Formats: sequence, C-alpha cells, structure tokens
Amino acid sequence: MLAASLCSPALAGETFYPAPEGKGDAPVLVVYSSLDEPLARPMIKGFQAANPDVAVRYDEMLTGEVYDRVVKETDAGQKTADFAFSSAMDLQVKLSNDGYAQRSDLPMSERWPQWANWRNTAYALTFEPAVFVYHKPSFRNEKPPASRAEFLDYLNRHGNDIYGRIGTYDIERSGVGFLFMARDQEQFGDIWTVIRAMGAAGVKLYSTSSAILERVADGRFVLGYNILGSYAADWVARHPDVGIVLPKDYTVVMSRIGLVPQAAASPELGRRYLSFFMSKEGQTIMARELQIAAVSPDVAGCNTATGMQALLGAQLKPVPVSPGLMVYLDQVKRARLIARWNEVLRTQ
Repeated sequence: MLAASLCSPALAGETFYPAPEGKGDAPVLVVYSSLDEPLARPMIKGFQAANPDVAVRYDEMLTGEVYDRVVKETDAGQKTADFAFSSAMDLQVKLSNDGYAQRSDLPMSERWPQWANWRNTAYALTFEPAVFVYHKPSFRNEKPPASRAEFLDYLNRHGNDIYGRIGTYDIERSGVGFLFMARDQEQFGDIWTVIRAMGAAGVKLYSTSSAILERVADGRFVLGYNILGSYAADWVARHPDVGIVLPKDYTVVMSRIGLVPQAAASPELGRRYLSFFMSKEGQTIMARELQIAAVSPDVAGCNTATGMQALLGAQLKPVPVSPGLMVYLDQVKRARLIARWNEVLRTQ
C-alpha cells in the first residue's frame, strides 16, 4: 500500500513515480517496457533510492507497441523513451541494427557476457529458460518427462487418458512462443514428431503463460510445454501443486533486452537506468525481488545465469543477442513455420 501511494497513475498503462527528493521540476526518466509495472516497481524504487533527484514515467505496453512507438516517434523527428525494455528479442535487436538505438558504454559493458551484448547498444538483462511445467498430483506414480524424448514417450503412452490436458503457447499470437518453437526446430531434429503427438493429445494453445499455469495449478492440465521459466517459478512459489523441469536434452534461454533509443529525450538518464539495471545492486533486486534470473557475472545464487550454468552447463542454450535474431522477423520464413505448425496439429 505504501509503494502504491508513492506512485500515481497517469494514462492507461502509464505510471508516474515522483522524485523522492520531492522537487516538482525534477528530470523525468521515460521508460517504455513490456514488463508488468508491479513487477518492475522494485527496480524503479531501487534506481530512485540511488538517484533521488530523478522522477520516472513508466509506460507499460505490448512488445510490438514498444517497437512501433520508438520507430514512429523517431521517424517523425520527435523525442522518444530514454530506455526501452522488451522480451521481444528480435524486435529489440532490429531497433539496434536499424539505427534506432545508441551506443551505451557502461561500467559493466566489458564484463557483460559476450552472448548478451550486441555492440554496446542492446543488452540482455535477464536469463529466462523455457521449461516443462507439470501438475504434481498427476505424477505420483511416475516421474514427469525430463526431455523431449521422454515427453514424446509420455504422450504416446497416455495421450488418450490425458486428452485436452496439455498446454503450450499459440505461436501465431505469442512472440516468445514463436521464438521457442523456432529454436526447437534448430536444436531438435525430431521436434515435429513431438508437435504431432501433442496434437493427437488435444493440446490447447494460449497466448499467455498465466492461462497455462492456472490450468496446471488446478489440475485441468497435467503438462505445459516450453513455458517461460520466470513466470513458472512465480507460480511454483504460490502453488504447491505446480512443478518445473528444465529439459535435460537442452533448455532454451531467452532474455529481455534493454537499450537507449537514438532519439531519447534524456539519453544520459536512460544510460543511468541501464547502468543501474546492470549493476550488482540492480541485478540482485531482479533475482530476489522480481524473481527473474540475473545475467551479471557479479551476482551469485541459484536464480542467476552463473548459478544455472554451474549446475547445468551446456544443457542451457541462451539465445544470443545478435542480428541472427532478425531471421524470425522474415515474413516468408515465419509464415512457413506457422503453416507447418498448424498443418501438423490439424492432421490429428
């Protein structure tokens, strides 16, 4: 309640955090972000504790809206956000590659993992695996699948018994779902056999993680495939019947990317926020309070890239921040993958 009283809502999707020092003419950091504002609040509060002279305007929007607003405002000769943060890795890299992001040379730049830094313009700031989720009471008599081969075997043995009780993302409507499926196609040669088996088991498709996790938690679903681990971990903490498996054959890891737009109204504030996000303090806040795994090599613990990599090693396959991501924006290739997805599911 106290946190809510310290920030005031403005337009829909926009929240204003006054400068803690109380000056009405304080400089305002403008953030465009796809992260839910309640989740982002601890990071904003941490930043303002270190920068009490700065107010923050937080604009929550969909990933496509983050991209579109930065491009449209820049092309119109207007100022745009000082910091853009989005889970649409492909769109964020496209902003950087097309000249809509400016270089940010920061204290942590040289130490940041190479896969997570594209030319000091686009930085991966989170480490979020794609996991299997399962309803624990439904697996009292056997272990849940721990690989795609085991997932396929389970579906082949129990498909009729659990018909309509499997969930995954609709890759036509979910950007992260499409990314995970595209990586599956690159990593696992027999992925279409898995998709066909899910279709035969009456898989249900959703655009959000919460829709799937809700149904796993109450037992309507027994399994969820390729679910974003950060959201799954939050549900596990609150719902004892939900379990998580990081698939042992390979675990795709996506990241939310932060950058300072080329046309930022106050780029120095954007860099200050990005620098805090990358600092040990900021990454610790993210791991402990936002419950999203940290990327920084300076932060230890199980909810960090360092901790996960020490435990799982080559099993983890982070998606590199590079122009290679833009292949997923190729409309012909995208349409081809979606068409095959729909065809394989429909054949059942």
